[in-house]
Amino acid sequence: MPISTLFRALSPGIGLTFLLATSSGAAEKLRVLLVDGQNNHAWQQTTPVLKAVLESSGRFEVEVSTSPPAPPRGPGKPKGDDPAAKAAFEKAMRAWVAETEQLKQENQAKWDAWRPDFAAHDVVVSNYNGEPWPAEVEKALEAYVSGGGGFVSVHAANNSFPQWRAYNAMIGVGGWGGRNELSGPYLRLRDGKFVRDTTPGRGGSHGAKHEFLVTIRDPGHPIVKGLPAAWRHATDELYDRLRGPAENVTVLATAFADPEKGGSGEDEPMLMTIEFGKGRVFHTTLGHDTAAMSGVGFQETLKRGVEWAATGGVTFGPVSASELPAEGEAAKRETPAAPNASN
Repeated sequence: MPISTLFRALSPGIGLTFLLATSSGAAEKLRVLLVDGQNNHAWQQTTPVLKAVLESSGRFEVEVSTSPPAPPRGPGKPKGDDPAAKAAFEKAMRAWVAETEQLKQENQAKWDAWRPDFAAHDVVVSNYNGEPWPAEVEKALEAYVSGGGGFVSVHAANNSFPQWRAYNAMIGVGGWGGRNELSGPYLRLRDGKFVRDTTPGRGGSHGAKHEFLVTIRDPGHPIVKGLPAAWRHATDELYDRLRGPAENVTVLATAFADPEKGGSGEDEPMLMTIEFGKGRVFHTTLGHDTAAMSGVGFQETLKRGVEWAATGGVTFGPVSASELPAEGEAAKRETPAAPNASN
């Protein structure tokens, strides 16, 4: 059981005693488990940024759980009928098959041993997009979140696990991995409300990276309360056409996917919350790389979203329009140094 869930389960008398005992000191840091190890988005670079942003706030302590590595990518098939190129490709393929088989055998023991301790943490943050997890790990995450644990999906984590039904319910909507109308509807903004759109089509796409305006749609929600009504986000991939179960989803913010940039022409969900059993999920589609994560808007909503997923509340103060402007260039800040940067 997550620490925050355990506290909510205490009797009123015990809870009051705890509050009195701790009110004179700083709030206990929330324990975050950050999962990585496979991702097509350079997790080796982005995980340290996520860790630093959270720990430098003073509100979190972050442990990283790294999965076994992904198999190597296969060689690209040559274009044309050049015999030399074809022979080189076939040789590279044989080497790749042998390397992949060896790694698969080596990784099996690692997968058998990889058992993230979700229950020892207040919130789990996923920076993972890769192979399916062992069934035991999947069931453990389902039990953790449905039992009251917090979960946060960052950017390409919503590409993961297209066949894992519970995971797709946790994140609400996702993309790629063969997702289509069978995966569930799109979420579309119509006349100020979000509706489920079952139009056939792919799940997940994006145009060229660019800066874009993020517009708050639920200003009373703790994660975005106190933020400007709209703010310009640092250069990033603007995910569009995400689809999935789309149940128990609250869209907090959107961005317009401009067709001139290769987008859908829709106001696409950027920040969402999802109820999964007794648990809280924060889903941010932002954060393609370290440049995108330098955006003040990304960093502020990440901290707030992680805290909310863990506790149901947000203690971070408001952010002014001068700190997070809608006009001109997006506000950026250098990645802060994490207290435990050596981890």
